[in-house]
Amino acid sequence: MAGSSAEQAPDYRSILSISDEAARVRALNEHLSTRSYVRGYCLSQADLDAFRQLSAPPADAQLFHVARWFRHIQAILGPHATGQPCGLQASKGRRAQPQWSPPARSEPCQLRLYNSLTRRKDVFVPQDGKRVTWYCCGPTVYDASHMGHARSYISFDILRRVLRDYFKFDVFYCMNITDVDDKIIKRARQNHLFERYRQKPPQAAQLLEDVRAALKPFSVKLNETTDPDKKQMLERLERAVALAAAPLEEAVGRSLAGEELDGPTQVLLEEAKDLLSDWLDSTHGSEVTDNSIFSKLPKFWEEEFHRDMEALNVLPPDVLTRVSEYVPEIVDFVQKIVDNGYGYVSNGSVYFDTVKFASSEGHCYGKLVPEAVGDQKALQEGEGDLSVSAERLSEKRSPSDFALWKASKPGEPSWPCPWGKGRPGWHIECSAMAGTLLGASMDIHGGGFDLRFPHHDNELAQSEAYFENDCWVRYFLHTGHLTIAGCKMSKSLKNFITIKDALKKHSARQLRLAFLMHAWKDTLDYSANTMESALQYERFLNEFFLNVKDLLRAPVDVAGQFEKWEDAETELNESFYDRKCAVHQALCDNVDTRTALEEMRALVSQCNLYMAAHKAARRRPNRGLLESVARYLTHMLKIFGAIEEESSLGFPVGGPGTSLNLESTVMPYLQVLSEFREGVRRIAREHKEVTW
Repeated sequence: MAGSSAEQAPDYRSILSISDEAARVRALNEHLSTRSYVRGYCLSQADLDAFRQLSAPPADAQLFHVARWFRHIQAILGPHATGQPCGLQASKGRRAQPQWSPPARSEPCQLRLYNSLTRRKDVFVPQDGKRVTWYCCGPTVYDASHMGHARSYISFDILRRVLRDYFKFDVFYCMNITDVDDKIIKRARQNHLFERYRQKPPQAAQLLEDVRAALKPFSVKLNETTDPDKKQMLERLERAVALAAAPLEEAVGRSLAGEELDGPTQVLLEEAKDLLSDWLDSTHGSEVTDNSIFSKLPKFWEEEFHRDMEALNVLPPDVLTRVSEYVPEIVDFVQKIVDNGYGYVSNGSVYFDTVKFASSEGHCYGKLVPEAVGDQKALQEGEGDLSVSAERLSEKRSPSDFALWKASKPGEPSWPCPWGKGRPGWHIECSAMAGTLLGASMDIHGGGFDLRFPHHDNELAQSEAYFENDCWVRYFLHTGHLTIAGCKMSKSLKNFITIKDALKKHSARQLRLAFLMHAWKDTLDYSANTMESALQYERFLNEFFLNVKDLLRAPVDVAGQFEKWEDAETELNESFYDRKCAVHQALCDNVDTRTALEEMRALVSQCNLYMAAHKAARRRPNRGLLESVARYLTHMLKIFGAIEEESSLGFPVGGPGTSLNLESTVMPYLQVLSEFREGVRRIAREHKEVTW
């Protein structure tokens, strides 16, 4: 571009005569501010003389006129133009590319997880690049899996999928099965003894006598119980037994026989099962010596647990460990803790010395719930019903010490070890199995909120005593409680809903959506209102997917797939981008699926408004844009595990667990119908008779 003839070379003599360089540059900047800046302006010798003494543009941002002309001259004449005389030949110099500056950028948000070790959201930084080592406490398998289990394992499944499929971490996920435990031992003995009792049907009078005998210790237990929920449960059981016993007592008093006695007898046997099982165990439990009795029960319920997890679309762990298979490793683990000075042998059992550990440099006991240290009720619950006798408690140096290895009593399974026959303590099981697989430090440890103390605090202490470190777990994640219609859920209180029963009412997707609509670390209330919200969300998304599929079924040529974007499309696309950013920010914020789902709902609402406006204007909406939105939503729902089948767009029509893909089966017929409909519309428009 040639310079304008109106442009005159300025008189720089007064400026060049200024001796102070800083003042000279300021004067030059002020003079240049009165001139128009035209790229390609033909430079004169006076221009070059004014900049000859400058080797670089001034750093002061206020002198931007000088800096701009300096770069302009340098771009046209090359980097040495300001230091060498070029005469009037300057305007014929070689052009060069102007200096490029990268665009300003904001820092990307980082994934933060709520860490129970700090009770805050910490930036998640794995120890080994993108590899994440994760250990999750699995179930103690002695009964049917319930919605409390679902709360924990669905929530961890969502977190695992998001870390793996959204944030692209390489997750190595380990979970255990506790198949050796006080609860399992007691339940196995009770089941065995009750079945033996029932196989030799007692006479009606004998059954009544046994029930009265069982009620004596039961009444003592009831009177000593202070927990209101547990007391209420025991009172319900007492009433049920009394109601069932009354007809049988009347029948015996009337000297009835045959079927008139059999019916009431069977009713009382069923109602008094728990009462009699507990009584039989207290009187004959030590006689159970067959170890297969203790393995049969957990094997059955483990298989049921895996079936339930599969039905809920929970991914299986990469590695599953069973306590019964790791006893040698547990023995070695306990021995090293003793060798390191943090364990002691007492009467054939081995205990962890909490006082010695807490007073050692570099160690701390009670990292997760320090305010609970010394809570004897919680500590005894952690030890188990079979391990809190006065004799066992007297073996400890401190009431806060806990069992690493328990000497087996008659009626308990046992394994040989250096301290005599015994069995693992509950807390040591996870430490030994996780330590064997994941080493001295793992990235994530997960479990239910109620496991924080004493179970997880004891795990941390004994593992750090074994490895002599203070970082066995980097991030501790705990899922929130589950309540049932506002009431506490507990298997021991018989106030629970099994997963199988829940799946009879709602699909796995609906249950997962209910969990996604709540923060994973907060209490979730499983109620009719909660499930209705999940059902409404599912219907809302499904209607959108069906509308987009209907739009995509309309025949169109290849070029017709690409339609001109008007303001409405540009606005929707901008909103689409903003919503995706909002979803990303929500997932970075402790995997906040509740907010993510709300952003997805808002995106669908905007798409619905867009489609409605086009329908009102008798215009076809942009199929490519809507398809992009629908595929994004499908992708996110797959990441969350809410779409379990292979589906390119939306919820599969066939439903989970069906071999028939209904959508692909009927698609050819839908396509023909759609083409026929479009043909009729075209004919109608040509004849201007009907507009659809």
